Amino acid sequence: MGIHAMKSISALVLGLVALLLQPGSVHATDAPPLPELLPADNFQQVLARAGDELYIAGQPSEAGLEQMRAAGVTTIVNLRTEREMNDRNLVPFDEAALAAELGLTYVHVPSGGPDTPYTPGMVERFAEILASAEGKVLLHCTVAWRASHLYTAWLHRYRNLPLPEAVRHGRTINLGTLPLEGFLGTPLTIEVSGQ
Repeated sequence: MGIHAMKSISALVLGLVALLLQPGSVHATDAPPLPELLPADNFQQVLARAGDELYIAGQPSEAGLEQMRAAGVTTIVNLRTEREMNDRNLVPFDEAALAAELGLTYVHVPSGGPDTPYTPGMVERFAEILASAEGKVLLHCTVAWRASHLYTAWLHRYRNLPLPEAVRHGRTINLGTLPLEGFLGTPLTIEVSGQ
């Protein structure tokens, strides 16, 4: 192989490497690991660690919030609606007050109620919270279903994970399957229209 051919190949390889290293592109080494399910004794059904800085869970108990503070969590993101949080049969303590008492930043992003439909703005807000948090973050709802969906959307939109891979991460936590999949007896693929 001549020197010109080697230079051309070297330039091509360097160009491909530069393209792969552009901000916003995801590489196999950049993709987050699959979330790890943890014992959920102090949480409603689910506690998962999604990387080093994020936990995703069902409703924490008072002991669950203390457990998270001990694990380095500094910010709580709660997706439950006002109605849910104000019902002491569902949540027997004031989560915002306990978070403040524990020195945790508490962010309420009510989602899924008639007055708080799911929106792309919620994903953007979650991305901003993650970017500005000084410590680990706990994202929760009732049983980590809404939280898994928000996490999946964030992975796709802000970590550029292909949607099927983002869904796989969410299903590791509690994204669940579509009832239609059960009725048909087969998994469905999810795609984003217009992409």
